[in-house]
Amino acid sequence: MFRLKKIDYILIISLLTISTYPTLFVFRYLDDNVLTSWAWTFDNINVVRIFLIIIFGIFFAFLTSKVSFPERNPATFLFLSSFLIAMFFWREPEVIVDASRYFTQAKHLKIYGIGYFLKEWGNSIPAWTDLPLIPFIYGMILKFFGEFRIYIQIFTTFLFSMTIVLTFLIGKTLWGEDVGFFGGVLLLGTPYLFIQVPLMLVDIPTMFFLTFSIFTTIKALNEGTVKFIVLSSLSIFLTFFSKYSTWLMLSVLIVVFLVLRTQNSKLQTPNYIYRGIVIALISVFLIGCVILSKYDVFSEQIKLLMAYQLPGLKRWGESFVSTFLFQIHPFITAAALYSTYAAFKKRDLKYTIISFLVILIVLMQIKRIRYIIMVFPMFALMASYGLREIKNIELRKFIVSCAVIFSLVVATFAYFPFIQKISTVNLKDAGEFLDSLDVKNVEVFTLPSIKPIVNPAVSVPILDLFTDKRIYYEYNPDFFPVSEEIKKSALRFTWEYKNPKYYTFNNEDSRKAIVVISSDIEQTLPEYIEQKTKKYPHSIVFKTTEGVFQYKTIVTVYYGKNG
Repeated sequence: MFRLKKIDYILIISLLTISTYPTLFVFRYLDDNVLTSWAWTFDNINVVRIFLIIIFGIFFAFLTSKVSFPERNPATFLFLSSFLIAMFFWREPEVIVDASRYFTQAKHLKIYGIGYFLKEWGNSIPAWTDLPLIPFIYGMILKFFGEFRIYIQIFTTFLFSMTIVLTFLIGKTLWGEDVGFFGGVLLLGTPYLFIQVPLMLVDIPTMFFLTFSIFTTIKALNEGTVKFIVLSSLSIFLTFFSKYSTWLMLSVLIVVFLVLRTQNSKLQTPNYIYRGIVIALISVFLIGCVILSKYDVFSEQIKLLMAYQLPGLKRWGESFVSTFLFQIHPFITAAALYSTYAAFKKRDLKYTIISFLVILIVLMQIKRIRYIIMVFPMFALMASYGLREIKNIELRKFIVSCAVIFSLVVATFAYFPFIQKISTVNLKDAGEFLDSLDVKNVEVFTLPSIKPIVNPAVSVPILDLFTDKRIYYEYNPDFFPVSEEIKKSALRFTWEYKNPKYYTFNNEDSRKAIVVISSDIEQTLPEYIEQKTKKYPHSIVFKTTEGVFQYKTIVTVYYGKNG
C-alpha cells in the first residue's frame, strides 16, 4: 500500500500554508472584526510582497523544524521570545476608546492616592461596567514609576508572555512537556493578540489572571501545598475583579476539580475535597469583603450589564468565522477541531479542562472577540493536543512554525501599518509634539462630531496619556447632544463622560498651548475658541486618517514663539 513520506507531508503543509493566504484574502469580506478586519487591513497594501514574505517564511519554518526545542528552560525561552516579539508593536497608538476610562481611573489613584481610589471608585471616579483591579494596578504603576505609557506596556507585555508560560505549564502538567510547549508557541499564532498587547485595556491582564487561576488550582488540588492553595485563592480573587465576563469563565475551576478527582485515584480522598473547600472558602471570603464594601456600585453595574450590555452583544458581536479563521490561524483552528475527536477516542477526561471554555462560548454564542481573548490559551492547548496525534516531531514543529510565522507576517505587515493610520494616532503625535514645546500647560477644546458616534471628550485622557504637560479642559455635556440611537451603541459610555476635577484647574500662564480636537479638518471653530487661538502665531495639524472608521480625531495645536 502506498504511504506518504515525510517530505510529502512537508510539501502538503507548505502548499496549504501558501494557499491559506490567497484564500483568506479573496474571502476577506467575511472578516467582520471591528478593529483588524482583513477587508480593511489588506486594503492598499502590497499583497504580493506579503505573499513572497510568507513563502520565505516557509523556508525558515522548515529550518526551525530541524532544531530541537529548548530542553533546558523552555519556559524562559517562551517568555523571552514572546516578549521581544511583542515589543515591536509598542509604537502603536491607543486605538480603542475604552483606554480613556482605564487611564482616567488610574490617574485618580496616581494623583489622590490609594485610599481615595478605594473609597471613591464607582462614586466620584466613574467606573461604568469596569471592575477595579486592572485600573488599580495601572494607577499603582503611574504613581510609583511615573505617568509614562511605556511602563504600562512593559506590564501588559510581561503578563502576555507569562500567559504563554502558564499555557506551557498547564499542558505540561496535564499531558507532558511537548503538548505544553507547542500550546504556548501556538498562542503566537493569533495575530490579533499582538495588536492588543500594547494597549491600556483589561483584556490581556484578564487573560493572564484566568490562565493563572487554572494553573494554580490544578497545582493546589494535585499537590495540596499551602503555597499553591493560597496562590489559587488569590488568583481566583484577582480574576473575579478583572472583568465581569470572567465570572462565567471561572466555572472551569469546577470542571478542574471534578476531572482531577475522577482521573487520579490518589486524589479520591477526603483530603482532596478539603483542598477544594479551602480554596473556595478563602476565595469567597476575599471576594465577599470587596463586594460588601462596594455593594451599591456592583449592583448598579450588574443592572446595567443585564439591561444594556447583554442584549447589546447580539448587535455588537463578530462572527466565529472572523475570530477562528482570520484572527487565529486556520491551522490552529483545524488542529483544535481535530483534538475533540482525538480526546473522545481516548476517553480523555482531562481534555475537558481545556475545551470547556471554548464549548461554553460556542454554546452561549459569545462572539465579541475582546470578550473571549481570555479563552485563547485553552484553545491553543486544544490545538497542541490535536497535533500530538502527528507522531513525527519535525512535522509538528513545521506546522506550528508555519502558523506562527504566517501570523507574525500578517500582524507586522498588514495589521500594524493599518493601526498606525487610525486617526487616534493624531493624539499620540500631538502629545509627543507638545512635549517638545517650551510650555507648562495645555488648554484643550473638543468640537462636536459631524456624525455623533463617540463623545470627543474621551479623547482628552488619551491625549493626556501621551504628554507630560499639564492639561486643563472644561467639558460641557450640553454641547454634545445624545440621540436615542447612541443610547444603544457600544460606545454609549463615552457620552456618560464626567470631567475629572484634575482637568478643571485653569492657569492663565502665558507659557501654554491650545489644542483643538475635532472630527473634520474643515470644522469651523466657535468664536470664543477662535479668539483664543488668535493669540498664538503658530499651529500644526495632525490629520492622519485610515478612511474606514466614521469617528475621527483631528488634532490642531496652537502655540507661541516660545514653543
